[in-house]
Amino acid sequence: MKILISCDMEGITGVTNWDQVTPGHPEYGRFRQLMTGDVNAAVRGAFEAGADEVVVADGHSSGSNILIEELDPRARLNSGSPSPFAMMQGIDQNVDGVFFIGYHARQGSPNAICDHTWSSTCVANVFINNELAGEYTLNAALAGHFGVPVLLISGDQTACAQTREQLGALETVVVKIAAGRYAAECIPPDVTGKMIQSAAARSLQRLKEKAAPQPYLIGPPIRTSVEFLKSDMADRAVLMPGVARQGLKLSFSAGDMPKAYAAFCALVSLSYPRS
Repeated sequence: MKILISCDMEGITGVTNWDQVTPGHPEYGRFRQLMTGDVNAAVRGAFEAGADEVVVADGHSSGSNILIEELDPRARLNSGSPSPFAMMQGIDQNVDGVFFIGYHARQGSPNAICDHTWSSTCVANVFINNELAGEYTLNAALAGHFGVPVLLISGDQTACAQTREQLGALETVVVKIAAGRYAAECIPPDVTGKMIQSAAARSLQRLKEKAAPQPYLIGPPIRTSVEFLKSDMADRAVLMPGVARQGLKLSFSAGDMPKAYAAFCALVSLSYPRS
């Protein structure tokens, strides 16, 4: 049994603000260790429940956050950016289940630490077939294309609730209770590590018993819309062929989720200011 762990950083144990997840900031090194700790807990739980292989996709920022020297040696790490499937690198390689570790709520969510959708500096909202989407939506739909279910999420209470509402009764690990965008009641890592490990093991047992959520499927054609924060961002992104613009919102259609995912990543990448 092969598990892919897709990890972000805003939903990691103890994180409450951007300084803690921004490379170069004095706090960042500390929270890289905490991120690696949360991931290691998920790795332990997966192997405890009978996984044969675990691959980790480092999905935060440039994908170079997890400390490989501290990573459980039984796991392998997809690191760096860009890669074909970004936060889900490796999903096309015979994966049986996915864990979302350190995930956050979508942009505009109340009581959600560092809420955003893909880019806090450029993206206001994302819609897939007219439904409001988060990163968990995009990544779960990509997994669904390959027939792979999402089994587990860790993050704050809002991220866990949003994901469970959209994907079904997956295992959830609430590592902090957000009271705002930059405030939360945090559970110490010695406790959250045990919580994540136990939930990971339970989720694999449910998969074996055919009691896990089904893969999240979005049928074609897949119409994706990205609403940007500023007009110059939309000015740059609309240069991509096949995109229609309405104000700050750019839309395109794709025949399957891998194509939609690649187009979305390209569109957002184009929108970034260039020096």
